[in-house]
Amino acid sequence: MSKKLFVGGLPYTVTSSQIEEIFSKFGKIVSCDLITDRYSGQSKGFAFVDMENDEEADEAIKKLNDTEMGGRKIAVNVAKPREERPSFDNRREGPRDSRGPRGGGYR
Repeated sequence: MSKKLFVGGLPYTVTSSQIEEIFSKFGKIVSCDLITDRYSGQSKGFAFVDMENDEEADEAIKKLNDTEMGGRKIAVNVAKPREERPSFDNRREGPRDSRGPRGGGYR
């Protein structure tokens, strides 16, 4: 069974291949998702690494958590399940109004 790891505090210049290289020392990597800004393409400083074996993932956590990478202290731990968030329309309160959330404007 695979285990998904959260890796935070990464340097903004890091690449997926650099992360894969570091984690591959501990075992087989199923996937590596470096989270990037959708507009600039720059790293947001965190990633998710899915490792094939639980024992290897635990070893990676033990050896890499609180170590430095590119001058930054990284955090490595088991990723928490993603929480469901309401869609944008469900968060809006009150009746729909084309004038914006507060109304107003000229009539």
